[in-house]
Amino acid sequence: MNIARFDLVTLELFVAVARCGSITGGANQCHLAVAAASKRISDLEAHLGASLLYRHASGVKLTEAGHVCFQHALGVLEGVQRMSGAMSDYAAGVRGQIRIWANTSAITQFLPDDLSAFMRQHPGIRIGLEERNSVEVVAALRENRADIGIFAERTRADDVAVFEYRRDQLVMVTTRDHPLAQRKSISLSDAVDYDFVSLADATSLAERLHAESIRLDKPLKLRIQVRSFDALCGMVKAGLGIGVLPQLSAQPHVRSMGLKMIRLEDAWAKRTLLLALRDIRALPLPVRLLASALSAEAAQTLASANA
Repeated sequence: MNIARFDLVTLELFVAVARCGSITGGANQCHLAVAAASKRISDLEAHLGASLLYRHASGVKLTEAGHVCFQHALGVLEGVQRMSGAMSDYAAGVRGQIRIWANTSAITQFLPDDLSAFMRQHPGIRIGLEERNSVEVVAALRENRADIGIFAERTRADDVAVFEYRRDQLVMVTTRDHPLAQRKSISLSDAVDYDFVSLADATSLAERLHAESIRLDKPLKLRIQVRSFDALCGMVKAGLGIGVLPQLSAQPHVRSMGLKMIRLEDAWAKRTLLLALRDIRALPLPVRLLASALSAEAAQTLASANA
């Protein structure tokens, strides 16, 4: 099939016709005469060798082939729009774009200040930030959907370059009238007999709590699982259980909801957040600059690699 015979105007028209349910409606949206629009759709069908539309008196509907073509046409048009936006950025003086995927702990505790400082120094670099669990972050880095990944230690990341980013401390969050609330510090073994509120299973924190409870031979009594730190604190406030969160992330919710924060004294409660790069030998300059700004360990390695 000769891809040179596809044109963006026809693909845009086809998408508009599919959404409107009529060739007339699609033609109007694309500012084309109805006859010209009808010919473009017919030519597209002839080129593909498949009927894309069921035509009837009240309009059109997509055939099975039409549905497939519609999804691919959307992808092509969205890709062209992204390319146009990226080129517009360069024309306006933006010198690069960096894709960061990071876990919630990094985003809520450290990245806002770190990225703000970096962007003040490098206003020509645009940063796209995605919040995902640690396993998804590493997968995105491997699949070239992210330039920089930040995630919790103990996440399997054998085939990427890993550096220390920050360290955090885990705490127990309870209501003020909970039996544990008078404690200043606590180990997980002293808390596992109580009901817990946890993050979703895929998160590194939930996996760590599960592993430690298995090691203690005392499975957690999970009442409910949620997807965010503020939702976890909300469930704790409602009396559904106690929870474990990074200290800096928990602090604003504890203050606003009138909760109690107890330091976890287990060794594993002092965590390291890691920064990872796919290939330190082939990093674009903007990625190298940001990685060096975020991690002293990465800065040293990258300086040696590019010396």
